[in-house]
Amino acid sequence: MTRFPRFTPLLTSFLALCASAAMAADPRPFNQPSFDQLTREGKPVIVDVAAPWCPTCRAQKPIIDKLSQQAAYKDVTVLTVDFDEDKSTLKALKVSSQSTLIAFKSGKEVARTVGDTSPAGIEALFKTVTP
Repeated sequence: MTRFPRFTPLLTSFLALCASAAMAADPRPFNQPSFDQLTREGKPVIVDVAAPWCPTCRAQKPIIDKLSQQAAYKDVTVLTVDFDEDKSTLKALKVSSQSTLIAFKSGKEVARTVGDTSPAGIEALFKTVTP
């Protein structure tokens, strides 16, 4: 017999929340070795090219963060590129503007968007890399 039966539903909810949070991946800074490994393994990747001063990038960030936490996109890795600091990556990815999002699936670019701040548009990009 449980000593604290009224806490059982609360504990169950808490454990479910922890499990779903553990599945989701937070965006992380881009580095070439990680990107190469992820794409070599065929993992879905979204590259987010942003600048801290960019209002469009600031509008995209909460949408990307929210999608990154959803179970449907638990296997998608979001890598952020600093538009002002990482010029070699920008050149390699052929990026000329901040607020660029690039989707990679099975090691290949499958979609790209620039300046999209609509939740539906950004989610559509995420959907291009998931089954």
